[in-house]
Amino acid sequence: MSMCHQSANEKRGRVSTRCDESAQRHTSWEEAPAEVTISRAYQHQVSHSGIRSTAGVRADEAPGKEIFKFANNKSQKSNAMATTYNLTSRAVHFYDDWLKGADPRVGDWLLMASPVPQTVIIAMYIYFVSSLGPRLMENRKPFELKKAMIVYNFSIVAFSLYMIYEFLMSGWANGYTYRCDIVDYSYSPLALRMAWTCWLYYFSKFIEMLDTVFFVLRKKNSQVSFLHVYHHSIMPFTWWFGVKFAPGGLGTFHALVNCGVHVIMYSYYALAAMGPAYRTYLWWKKYLTAIQLVQFVLVTAHIGQFFLMKDCPYQFPVFLYVIGLYGLIFLVLFLNFYYHAYTKGKRLPKVLSHRKEQ
Repeated sequence: MSMCHQSANEKRGRVSTRCDESAQRHTSWEEAPAEVTISRAYQHQVSHSGIRSTAGVRADEAPGKEIFKFANNKSQKSNAMATTYNLTSRAVHFYDDWLKGADPRVGDWLLMASPVPQTVIIAMYIYFVSSLGPRLMENRKPFELKKAMIVYNFSIVAFSLYMIYEFLMSGWANGYTYRCDIVDYSYSPLALRMAWTCWLYYFSKFIEMLDTVFFVLRKKNSQVSFLHVYHHSIMPFTWWFGVKFAPGGLGTFHALVNCGVHVIMYSYYALAAMGPAYRTYLWWKKYLTAIQLVQFVLVTAHIGQFFLMKDCPYQFPVFLYVIGLYGLIFLVLFLNFYYHAYTKGKRLPKVLSHRKEQ
């Protein structure tokens, strides 16, 4: 049956022609490819919505293509989210497995539940001494901190002496052989005393960050060197792992030696803070760096013997590698400092500089 019908005979020819054209368009619409059909449908929608278009719509701009692109982007985002979730799950699983080897005795102690709090503290320290602090002090006069520094330095001396005593009484003068000394994870009074002393040493590293804070507040920015900041940042960070997993044994020898060095160093700092009247007693500043160099040689030699032992069942050998590497790095850094400060004379103490001029 014809799609159009006209009763007027005089218009039959013209109407028939139009009907044939309409039928042809209808047929071509049904037989057209899907992309063209969508494009024509889109043109039809645009023409009926009052929007004029003179260029038409390309097939790749059709709504079907847009839907496909949207679905593809959504799929890519879903894959990215799934990958991120898998990586996060693996990291959490690895962290949980890793913590299974931790010492349960120290789990409830301050800062020992997770490395995150100490990492935040260290990051804040680095930001303050390297950026925020100097900017805050830029247009201010240096703080007068003489009394505070005297009290602080003598307090570090006293604290270091106490830790030396505790390290000796909990192992190094009470059963340790200075060779293959393993960690005692028991709940015996001696083992707990060593673990607690290790935590005290770890916590003291945060107190010693005040060294740099005093430099900044007194506008002694030249003292805030890379070596100084690196030392005060890496020590607490690495010692968290030491206390968490191996609070005792041969890995604590360098802490004992370091406490001894700090007794000498902070005694010097306390005397220097007391003013010019005590400057004549500071002729031995040059030997402070030499003492620190001896410290790193002793630590490296003590750790080095582990690699010559045929059988030493120390529980976490990785810490010995870290301590050995740490000793070597600081040995090189302090040798470089010693060379530039005292051999080339760039940072001679005032007393030595005065004598040299005479």
